Amino acid sequence: MATKIRLRRMGAKKAPFYRVVVADSRSPRDGRFIEEVGYYNPISEPAEIKINEEKVLKWLQTGAEPSETVKQLLKTTGIWAKRSK
Repeated sequence: MATKIRLRRMGAKKAPFYRVVVADSRSPRDGRFIEEVGYYNPISEPAEIKINEEKVLKWLQTGAEPSETVKQLLKTTGIWAKRSK
């Protein structure tokens, strides 16, 4: 099973709020997911990013691929530099 770390859109119309989730790559954007690992609120000033570092690093080590947006969020929080390759 190929897993992806990606954003799941929540919130009202024109007021997005995203949860960072680990999901099967075949499931839809807002569909089934395996585990929630954080959230991202782009509306607040400054943008609020809260990601559980231990869970994300565990999933990256097991082969989960982050989406482009999640990769940028991980770089912003400094988690991307801590992964072991």
